[in-house]
Order: sequence, then structure tokens, then C-alpha cells
Amino acid sequence: MVKPFDDKFGTFVPPAERGWDAERSSATAADPRRCDADYLLEKGAELYQIRNFHAAIKTIQKALELYRNSQDLQSEGRALGGLGVAYYALGNYSEAIACSHQGLAIARQVLDRVTERQTLANLGNAYRHLEDHNRSVEYSQQSLAVARQINDQRGEMAALNNLGMTYKVMGDCLHAIHCYQRALLIARSQRDLTTEGQILRNLGNAYHAMANYPQTIFCYEQLLAIVRQLPNRETESQVLKNLASACYAMGDLMKAIGYQEQRLILARGLKDYRSEEQILENLAVTYEGMGKPHQAIKYHEQRLALARAIQDQQLEQQALANLKSTCYAIGDFAKAHQY
Repeated sequence: MVKPFDDKFGTFVPPAERGWDAERSSATAADPRRCDADYLLEKGAELYQIRNFHAAIKTIQKALELYRNSQDLQSEGRALGGLGVAYYALGNYSEAIACSHQGLAIARQVLDRVTERQTLANLGNAYRHLEDHNRSVEYSQQSLAVARQINDQRGEMAALNNLGMTYKVMGDCLHAIHCYQRALLIARSQRDLTTEGQILRNLGNAYHAMANYPQTIFCYEQLLAIVRQLPNRETESQVLKNLASACYAMGDLMKAIGYQEQRLILARGLKDYRSEEQILENLAVTYEGMGKPHQAIKYHEQRLALARAIQDQQLEQQALANLKSTCYAIGDFAKAHQY
């Protein structure tokens, strides 16, 4: 099943926008001329769900042609909306915008509020990626208004989250935080842990951009609890990294070390050697900065052992150099010569 968020940009795509076969009129369902088009539209939605976007687009285009031939205007609008979402997923924002505008015009003509909200949302997201932030805000706000009018809470949550993302890109973190907080309330009322986690991440990022590290940590700690329920160990590691970073920025080095040590356990469990050696280096550097060279040496030695285990000669030389430097710094020349 397709993830509800664009991993790179954190865009929320509610389920109604990942399938376009949810509702059909009884007339359409009974009309044999439209059965093929309905099947193709459903197939396109399934292909989108498994992230086969190119095939989804070709399939929906065939459905669109059949709907146009049968003069089924409402279904034509839904197919155009589906094409817009699929093009957006591919990163083809100009085509996403073109299809969404056509779908929006039809949706308004036939009073299809669900497709209207969907196409407005897609326009807001696509314009954000093209850095046309004013248009992005305009369409996202319209999508939010329609979602509220038709009592579509998930659509409202999506619009608020995506508005927050645009405001953050514009540097208006206060507005972004306000939007995220409202979206978070809806996610919690829906008991949607995945969406709640994504919004908490976005909210934490916005607080981080404002250098509000206590609130950043508060959000990330809630996110960490959710990630551990799902669970996703790679995401957990990233959240722990962000928490450590925020703690470093706040000057709480012991708490940062605690999060790094939790990351270290995860990295070893995942056999992620690159992350493991980076964490070991960070821990050593942190202890050196705290004036605890003996603790630093312990982590330098573990990094050296790892480098030898994975037969990385460059890393081994770096670890040896760091060990010697730390030993010289504390005047332990005998230990330095051992390396």
C-alpha cells in the first residue's frame, strides 16, 4: 500500500486521493458502455497504490478517453483528478497542474465537491513544489474551505498539514505551527498514528527552524513513542538522531548522549555499519568536549574495531589518528604508541 506521505516533502495524501472509484452513481454502474471505463479507473487506482505511476497514468488515460466518448462528465472530472495526483507523484508538476485544473473546472460544473477538494489540494501541493507559494496557499485554503463544508475531516487535516508546509517554506513558521497544531488535533481524533507521527515531525521541524529546542524535543519525543508502536526501526533511528541534534543545540549533552547510545543499539541490530561508525565518532567527540577523554577513548577503540571488522582501511587510519590524538592530549604517550 502506498505511503500516505511523500517521504521527501512530507505531503499528506488522504486515502480518497489515492483511489478514484469510491463512489459511482447507480446509472453509471448499470450502463454497460461505461463498465470498461470504470474498470480501467479502478485498475489505475490499484496501480497507483503499488506506486506503479507510469502504468497508472496510461490506464487512467484510457478510462478518460472512454468517459469522454460516453459523455460522462462527472467521471471525466474524477479521471482528470486521478491523473493529476499520479503526475504529482511522479514529480511532473506541470502536467499535474494541467490535469487538476481541468478536473476542477468539471467538478465545479457538476457540483462534485469531493473531486473539487481533491483537485484543489493537488494544485496547492504542485504549486508548492514549483515554489509558487502564493498560489499554493490560495489553492490549499480553498481545499480547506471545501473540506469543512462537506465535513471531510481527513481532507481538512491534509489541507492544514500541506498549508503548514508551504508557510514553513515561506519562512512563516508561526503560521505553519498553527496549521500543524490544528491538523494534529484531527489526526488524534481519528486515531491515525501514522498521520499523527508525520504531523509531529513537521511540527518539530518548524520549532527547530525557530530554534525553539524544548518544543522541538517535546514533538520528537512524542513522535518517537509513535514510531516505536508501529514499528519502523530506520525511522526510529532518524528520530533519535534529530532528538540528539536538538539536545546538542540546547546544551543538554548527557541527554544527547543517551539518544545517541539508543541509536547505536539500533544501528548494530540493523547491521548498519556506516551509521554505527558515525555514532561512535559523535560519542567520542562529545565526551572529549565534556573533558572526559577516557570515555572518548572507549568509543574511538570501538570505532577502530569496527573499521577492522569491515576491512575499511581509510576508516581504520582515521580511528587510529583520533585515538593517538586523544592519548597525547592526556599525556598517555605509552598508550598512544600502542596504536
